[in-house]
Amino acid sequence: MAQTDTPEEASGATRPGRLIAVVGPSGVGKDSLLALARRELGAELCFVQRTITRPAAGDAEDHVPATDAEFAAREAAGGFCFCWRAHDLCYGLPASLRDHLAAGLPAVVNGSRKVLPQMAACFPGLAIVSITADPQVIAARLVARGREDAAQVAARLARSAPVPAVAPIRVVDNSGALEVAAADFVAALRDLARSGRVER
Repeated sequence: MAQTDTPEEASGATRPGRLIAVVGPSGVGKDSLLALARRELGAELCFVQRTITRPAAGDAEDHVPATDAEFAAREAAGGFCFCWRAHDLCYGLPASLRDHLAAGLPAVVNGSRKVLPQMAACFPGLAIVSITADPQVIAARLVARGREDAAQVAARLARSAPVPAVAPIRVVDNSGALEVAAADFVAALRDLARSGRVER
């Protein structure tokens, strides 16, 4: 039987690519997993570089640093397709991301649990990868990082919120060896990217 083209194929239209938001609490190892995935999948997937109102640092994600004034100016000029505020910082996704997705190509972004409902409304076909770990493992990592004392770490863990079920969610447990979680993470990203063409 001859294959019939879909209306999109017949008209030459391209279905949008999927945006994959990676979320997880501080200390869960999200930045480490994203760095490993970028090295393995950089030729296959676009890993979105966020603009953040904090200085660049070697132990944090590779972002575009901006002052509050610079961020506000870029936002006013339409330089971002999505913005949010958290922890006294501003975060922005570049306007070029919308063109990338419109071309039918997937992308991965370091996301935030609190704005997932807004992201789902802004980016049809959004998918979520939730990085988790045993609370005791997270606590030990946060204490070792040295930015907070034990009481502050305990308060942070108590405030941890669940991931809102506004899009398909894959869970990757990073309680053990990083390379094991990295393999699961890469597999989840590949699968979501391949299955994620969005119907108009």
